[in-house]
Amino acid sequence: MSYDLMVFAPEAAPHKRDAFLDWYDQQTEWHDDQDYDDPAIATAALQAFFAELSAEFAPAEGDGDTGTDYTIGPSLIYLSFLDWDKIDRAHEAVFSLAGKHGLGFFDVSSDLAEAWLPDKKGGLRVAHSD
Repeated sequence: MSYDLMVFAPEAAPHKRDAFLDWYDQQTEWHDDQDYDDPAIATAALQAFFAELSAEFAPAEGDGDTGTDYTIGPSLIYLSFLDWDKIDRAHEAVFSLAGKHGLGFFDVSSDLAEAWLPDKKGGLRVAHSD
C-alpha cells in the first residue's frame, strides 16, 4: 500500500469539485501503451517540480518497497510514496513545491478529496467545492 498525492497543471483541470473528480478519474485510467516515466512529456512547471522533488524523494526502482513511484502525464504527476516513515515530510514537500511552481495539489489518499489551486501569492488555496 502507498500514500498517494498528485500535482497538476491548473489550467488543464476543472475547478469545480465534481468535474475535477471526473477529470481525475479519466486522467488516471493508465494505458499500457504509454510511457509514464518521462518528465519531458509534462509541462515546464511539472518538469521543474519533478526535478526538485526527485532530488529528495528518489524514484522507486523495480518492485521495491521504498522510494517514490512517479507516474507522469502531460498535465499531472501522480506520486505514490512507498516509505510510510516519510509521508509527513512527503506531503509537506509536495504541497510546498506545488505552490512554488504554480501547480494544483490533490491529496489522493485523503478521505476529503480536496484539491488546492495556486493563488496569486505563490501558495495554494482550497478549490471551490461547486
